[in-house]
Amino acid sequence: MSNEQEHNEEHASPIKSPKQLIVTIVLAFLIPIVIILLLVSMVASGTKTGAGSDSLTEEAVARRIAPVAGFELVDANAPKVFKTGEQVFQAVCTACHTAGVAGAPKLGDKAAWAPFIKSGFESMLDVALHGKGAMPAKGGNPALSDYEVARAVVYMANESGGSFEEPAAPAQEGAKPEEAKQAAAPAATPAPAPAAAAAPKAEAAPQAKPEAAPQEQAAVNPAGEKLYKSTCFACHGTGVANAPKFGDKAAWEPYIKTGIDAMVKVAMTGKGAMPPKGGAANASEADIRAAVEYMVNAVK
Repeated sequence: MSNEQEHNEEHASPIKSPKQLIVTIVLAFLIPIVIILLLVSMVASGTKTGAGSDSLTEEAVARRIAPVAGFELVDANAPKVFKTGEQVFQAVCTACHTAGVAGAPKLGDKAAWAPFIKSGFESMLDVALHGKGAMPAKGGNPALSDYEVARAVVYMANESGGSFEEPAAPAQEGAKPEEAKQAAAPAATPAPAPAAAAAPKAEAAPQAKPEAAPQEQAAVNPAGEKLYKSTCFACHGTGVANAPKFGDKAAWEPYIKTGIDAMVKVAMTGKGAMPPKGGAANASEADIRAAVEYMVNAVK
């Protein structure tokens, strides 16, 4: 009798009531459906690029297919359009005066600017034009005119507690009074060149250097040199705040060993006294890479 009972228990089903049977059937349908929905949701959501990569975004693709350099036809006889003080600051001065590199007074810091403002506009302009200490002449951009440097001095001083008047625009040869005012206007935009004046220049351009070396042009990105001379030179031209000096092979060697990608990452995010993108907020990653490669090529 005991053997028969044990035999029946071994073959007994785990489902012992109608309620358990119904629950089992419902779960048998629901669980696979839930799993399928979760898998579909996981596949459909998220980006389609590789993990940690933004190489296929619209912005990244646009940067890669953009021309290396552009050109603009202008009338050589038109009066020069001067940069505003803010434009000069953003292009040149921000590299040091935004982060306070090497003791440079930060823009907007009234206490730091007070002694300079007290010395007077002429004294400040003389320092800006000729340089002093770690600051190079004209902030490292010799292409700036004295008038543009003066506008930058007034802009920074007035943003930091000063009340200097905007300097008068210099007279330009062959320019009418109305044209001189237009050239000095803060939001002035150069007028497009007449078709007659632009056409000869467009035809003459290919004849200037018919035998240009294509390999050299492909190896050197002119955007790198342009960004260096407009922004990076302020620190790397003189070695401010321990920045590796341009052309100093020994100073650049430890950075070169880390690789171009690591150097570009540091330049993009900033490190120590160097602000992100070296202070050139509008520069793209491609421009920053070109500037890094330009400085590295100078010591090879």
